[in-house]
Amino acid sequence: MLKQRIITAAILLPIALIGFFLLEGLAFAIFIGIVVVLGGWEWARLAGFAGQFARVGYALIIALLLATLYRLPVLTAWVLPLSVVWWLAATALVLGYPGSQRHWGGRLGSLVIGLLILLPAWQALVMLKQWPEGNWLIVAVMVLVWAADIGAYFSGKALGRRKLAPQVSPGKSWEGLIGGLITSLLITLGVGIYRGWSPRELVLALFGAALVVVISVVGDLTESMFKRSSGIKDSSQLLPGHGGVMDRIDSLTAAVPVFTVLLWLAGWGSW
Repeated sequence: MLKQRIITAAILLPIALIGFFLLEGLAFAIFIGIVVVLGGWEWARLAGFAGQFARVGYALIIALLLATLYRLPVLTAWVLPLSVVWWLAATALVLGYPGSQRHWGGRLGSLVIGLLILLPAWQALVMLKQWPEGNWLIVAVMVLVWAADIGAYFSGKALGRRKLAPQVSPGKSWEGLIGGLITSLLITLGVGIYRGWSPRELVLALFGAALVVVISVVGDLTESMFKRSSGIKDSSQLLPGHGGVMDRIDSLTAAVPVFTVLLWLAGWGSW
């Protein structure tokens, strides 16, 4: 398993770096779109559609919607705020699981939820890419999420006692969440000091980083909730040793839109 994980990571890392840093415009949108469409193919299975016809059909619908969003960037002003509302609702669904299942809307409702998860994440990345220092903004949100994951793993391993969401993901603890949050905040603080941010800018950055990290955990738990409901361990086996695409991007699907909206509110860019 470890060998598979290393080989897969060694192949995917240069592809990801090339895609994020060297591609621009339509090429970048297509690159991210491929990842999102694959995530959609996996999500249809989590929604209860096991047949390939339905799963491929759902992936094609997502591809068509991505093309529409690309041609009509004015929709960004609706898509990203809607995403923030969705992730607030998702927080309630996670906390209320398994009773919250009755609010999903069955299999079709679960497909709609997949759209709320995947489309804004794509839209936010395309938007970030167009803003000043776009490449580094994308790196920044990923570092926040990955640092939180690493910090949560080690602090949870050493100190984890109180379960965060035992009905959804028994392995996660409050101690892990706090450890991951502290890790990301320390990185944010270090960057702020290095770049000479004012006290006000530093406070806002720390507050924003905390929101992004917390919502990234909700993204992770949301996929875990659907996997648990479906009796599925991994979203697919597309990435040997790592599971599926959704297993790798679940936290980012929540973090990236919220990160983008926060930057927009702070006046970083426009849409």
